[in-house]
Amino acid sequence: MNTPLRRLSAVVAVLFVALFGSSTYVQFVSASWLNNHPGNARTIYKEYSRERGPIVAGKASLATSKPVNDVYKYQRTYPDGPLFAHVTGWYAAALASATGMENAANPYLAGTADQLFYRRISDLLTGRQPKGASVELTIDPKVQEAAWNALGDRQGAVVALDPRTGAVLAMVSKPSYDPNQLAGHNRAAVERAYKRLLADPDKPLDNRAIAGQQYPPGSTFKLIDVAAALSSGKYQPDSSLPAPGVLQLPQSTAVLPNDDRQPCGPNNQVSMADALRISCNTAFANLGMSLGADALSEQAAKFGFGRPLQIPLTVTPSTFPQTQSQAQVAQASIGQFDVRVTPLQMAMVAAGIANKGVVMQPYLVKRIRSSDLDTVSQTEPSPFSTAVTPQVAAEMTTMMEGVVESGTGTRAQIPGVKVAGKTGTAQTRPGAAPDAWFTSFAPADDPKVAVAVVVENGGGFGEAASGGAVAAPIAREVMQAVIGS
Repeated sequence: MNTPLRRLSAVVAVLFVALFGSSTYVQFVSASWLNNHPGNARTIYKEYSRERGPIVAGKASLATSKPVNDVYKYQRTYPDGPLFAHVTGWYAAALASATGMENAANPYLAGTADQLFYRRISDLLTGRQPKGASVELTIDPKVQEAAWNALGDRQGAVVALDPRTGAVLAMVSKPSYDPNQLAGHNRAAVERAYKRLLADPDKPLDNRAIAGQQYPPGSTFKLIDVAAALSSGKYQPDSSLPAPGVLQLPQSTAVLPNDDRQPCGPNNQVSMADALRISCNTAFANLGMSLGADALSEQAAKFGFGRPLQIPLTVTPSTFPQTQSQAQVAQASIGQFDVRVTPLQMAMVAAGIANKGVVMQPYLVKRIRSSDLDTVSQTEPSPFSTAVTPQVAAEMTTMMEGVVESGTGTRAQIPGVKVAGKTGTAQTRPGAAPDAWFTSFAPADDPKVAVAVVVENGGGFGEAASGGAVAAPIAREVMQAVIGS
């Protein structure tokens, strides 16, 4: 072979090797990266051309897929969009993104989960159109609607749990939004809707129940104080606490007053049970300083503060601050200073007391079924933590019943039903109306539901707002929806 032919053969060989190498690299080495690349329209179309499984709760369909005549083949729809928006989230073909349960349960809804492998093989062999699995939630639509209606047009959140299992019965956050606006296939329209929601100063995309903005819990945190005090063995419900009208904070020029700046009992003394019943600030500030920051922090952690949590939506951990002085401990003891919580966390506090001291793992997914209605997985209730002993829980239940029977929470009363609760009125920033709180459970003697309610900025009541006046009636409506009274 002459020299030109040898050179040509060498060039052709190099080209073949390069072609083979590049094909191998694209089809095998980079396949995963290319499939998952957000700019790969074929992957997006392939995913959307499969019928996505529904999200259901009870007999209600919260998210479904309907056939359409475009490249995506199916349109995601939300029949009661705003009511369940912060539970379902959205699944946006145009943005190639998902939030809420649409994101957390995506492998099942899309039919790509490992547990659905044999179903996919069966579809391939029989030529059936692949379908995603259905995700059945613990949400009770009746309870969700009761919470939604009771909160009205006020900003805030409501969470209801089954204290015996941890099942989330309701999770409402307001303001809400319509996920249908983000599930359309017109990219420009979807992007405009998304930008409007992002720019809204009321932050409707935030799930206030479990994430986003956290809140000072105000006097609902006094339940942590009581739990720590009773658990220490040094206090009983009838133990006497110092309760002046105004408490001079140690090593500080600041004072901590009661709401009416009056003593909570004769001779500036009050029992711990009465202090909880009337929500005496100075008594619990004194109690918190006596117990110490470490005891309060440890007790808060037993209820779930500071611990990561997936339900399977990601929950922002609630926090008890690192205090630097007794004055800060006093303020933290009444749920101020830098204490920050989610409504879910305060529902867990009430649920733990209701469940004889055991906090159950909160969960939203009840069951997952294949398109053939076979059960793929089912959630079994499991303990999250032991917060207090059964004896302490029983003592706290009696004290919380007093709050509703003749204390600050009388507007949560349900005729013929024992209700245990605690009010909270939390200062947020200078000049702003306080946030109104209420956390409770019922029936107190056979608990079926634990609730936490927060209403931002007093729900329009201004400085006159209180947890008892604003939040307690909302909790009552939710508890009634569960127990049917």
